[in-house]
Amino acid sequence: MAKCAYCDKGVSFGIKVSHSHRRSNRMWKPNVKRVKAVVNGSPKHVHACTRCMRSGKVQRAV
Repeated sequence: MAKCAYCDKGVSFGIKVSHSHRRSNRMWKPNVKRVKAVVNGSPKHVHACTRCMRSGKVQRAV
């Protein structure tokens, strides 16, 4: 699973609990996209989460 290159957001793990309280493992995956962004002055493909793209941490390359 890809991690965000800006905030290091990745997969988090937890336990799914059913109505009868049977427990099983599950994971939450972040909304990570592969985008073309400006890194050190040159365009490059990076993995960035949508929260970083929305907040302006990622400068998109056109």
